[in-house]
Amino acid sequence: MGNKALDYTALTIAIIGAVNWGLVGFFNFNLVSFLFGSMSWISRIVYALVGICGLYLLTFYGRSEVSTER
Repeated sequence: MGNKALDYTALTIAIIGAVNWGLVGFFNFNLVSFLFGSMSWISRIVYALVGICGLYLLTFYGRSEVSTER
């Protein structure tokens, strides 16, 4: 069972990062830079948190419960 709160927090932050990358890709609009400034210390923290959460979410592959029953 583990840390559901940590899992949901990491997933939420990763989704925010994915939405930001979608905005950059489709509209050339960086929401993080718009809100916090281009590479300010707070925007760097946001980018770092998104990256750390993405790496943490890689552990989902090892933790996923795949049913082998038919």
